[in-house]
Amino acid sequence: MTEVLWESDGLLEAPRPLPDGSVLFANTTAGGVYRWSDEGVSTIVEKRRGIGGIAVHADGGLLVSGRDLAYAGPAGLRTVWAADDATGLNDLTVAPDGSVVVGVLRHQPARGETAGPSELVQISPAGATRLLVSDLLWPNGVGYAPDGTQLYVCEYAAARVRVIGPRGSSVFAGAPRGECDGLAVDVEGGVWVALGSGCGIARFDSAGSLDEVIEVPGRFVSSLAFAGSLVYVTTIGALLRIDVGVRGVPIPAAAIPIG
Repeated sequence: MTEVLWESDGLLEAPRPLPDGSVLFANTTAGGVYRWSDEGVSTIVEKRRGIGGIAVHADGGLLVSGRDLAYAGPAGLRTVWAADDATGLNDLTVAPDGSVVVGVLRHQPARGETAGPSELVQISPAGATRLLVSDLLWPNGVGYAPDGTQLYVCEYAAARVRVIGPRGSSVFAGAPRGECDGLAVDVEGGVWVALGSGCGIARFDSAGSLDEVIEVPGRFVSSLAFAGSLVYVTTIGALLRIDVGVRGVPIPAAAIPIG
């Protein structure tokens, strides 16, 4: 059963459940980061548009993507990292060691520009950056396998998921319909993908075979994130919740420098 938790104008993105049962999410078109709880919705970060990823930082506050990677704390927003000549940064995740992995945008989707090759970058707790792959067609959702040895990343413009491991990168799976937007991983190694205009969520098993598709009728599905066996889903216009019966891989707090 799909629960509609909140509805609003705009493209909602980057759900990030918190330990207290609330959920952070962004409105990429209207701007801002919001917190949903049983008591309602409150604003956490005002105005900032284009947020495709949110992470909790170990020192408190949040990391948010957009035109750069920024830390949102008591003093407001400050830039942590930016990619040279990029149009922005998209979705992100946190590795087991606290490093942050983020996709770089080199085109402007809102202007209808075609996506060319772009990068996935890892920022370590020491502040060093490492290029993981440089030929992604619109990098989007990112997530680690349960053992942390493989990293999955969606290529929105190619409607597929790539897997990056010790031997390099390869195609893991293709979208059964729509695109590959947000991504999350469960404890059984299943990879869950938001299908964008495909109005659903696909689960692939650890070998990349399609296991099931959960229908989300009439909605563009942008992203998803686990809190136990609950999956929080963002769409154009809504924050949803679905119990999928399998627990997700927990995402640790980021530990990269913010000073």
